[in-house]
Amino acid sequence: MSTAAAPVRSLRAGTVLADLLPTSGSVSASRARDIALVVGGAALTGLAAQLSVPVPGSPVPVSGQTFAALLVGTALGARRGFLALALYAVAGTAGVPWFAQASSGYGMPSFGYVLGMLLASTVVGALARRGADRSALRTAGAMVLGSAIIYAVGVPYLALATGMNLGQAVAAGLTPFLIGDALKAALAMGVLPAAWKLLDRKG
Repeated sequence: MSTAAAPVRSLRAGTVLADLLPTSGSVSASRARDIALVVGGAALTGLAAQLSVPVPGSPVPVSGQTFAALLVGTALGARRGFLALALYAVAGTAGVPWFAQASSGYGMPSFGYVLGMLLASTVVGALARRGADRSALRTAGAMVLGSAIIYAVGVPYLALATGMNLGQAVAAGLTPFLIGDALKAALAMGVLPAAWKLLDRKG
């Protein structure tokens, strides 16, 4: 009785959610799908970035862009996740006002977080191919690691851009966001494994 589900899981080993989207099977169709996913991932991150709230005493707002970046990486995989966030970063640097608070350019103190998101989306995408989004605990671990990568790049960049020392940068660019990050991880813990369970039932 338990063997019926095994082929479904084995067929999906090494896949991410975006791989399960249907195509005609041709190379051109697969490329078109990948392009659409990359552009859609960048656009989703840009839209989520507009859900932002200023933090008193900090040049970095609370926004939805970090959560979106981690979801994009997890759902699309490392290569497409990297390309989506690279498109987001390059277009925003070139003037598209889709960074947090409808900003653009690379001169803002929070630009390091954008660079961190590019790296984090790649890492969580690679982990997703190893099943990191299939259970609540593994999803939480991937989200925590992705967030840590974003801060590892964003906080030092903030310190350099503003002249803060590292302690001040941590207080302004990390500490105020920890509760929000915990809530985002909890949301991902519910959404991603549930999506796989639903697909397994349909399979």
